Amino acid sequence: MRAVAPSVAPYGNVPAVLSAAALSLVLAACSQPAQKAPEAAKAEPRALAGVDLDQPVRVLGTEPFWAVEITPQGLTYSGVDRPEQKAANPGPTLQGNLVSWTTKTEAGADLTVTLTATDCSDGMSDRTYPLTAKVEIGGETLTGCAAATAAIERAGESGRVE
Repeated sequence: MRAVAPSVAPYGNVPAVLSAAALSLVLAACSQPAQKAPEAAKAEPRALAGVDLDQPVRVLGTEPFWAVEITPQGLTYSGVDRPEQKAANPGPTLQGNLVSWTTKTEAGADLTVTLTATDCSDGMSDRTYPLTAKVEIGGETLTGCAAATAAIERAGESGRVE
């Protein structure tokens, strides 16, 4: 008797491989559909007394005349017979009806701007601003008013700055 070698298919164990592939497809079809990624929540605008604090804000005072321009890029203090001083904008800190920015100017002076949600008159015009301001810079304290820069620029000589 002669021994005959078992025949081997040229593709190995094809039925077992096909069964595993079919099983994978069946299991995939039974799984839960992919969940959509949640959309990123839009940040609520930071506002005080109707003033969007993420937009440019102008703080101003008289006797002596001074101003602080607050933009996303930085704070710029200027005044009559005073050197302009710039500082980074650390972002506002909101607490109830107050908002403040605390930073240091490029010249090294401490600068704190605090706005309160109370009406304000600058004492020189007939305008009413939505915010009362206190600015502390280099040991000096100044008081004044504030509003959105765009609102100040479109306001007339009298009335409410909105």
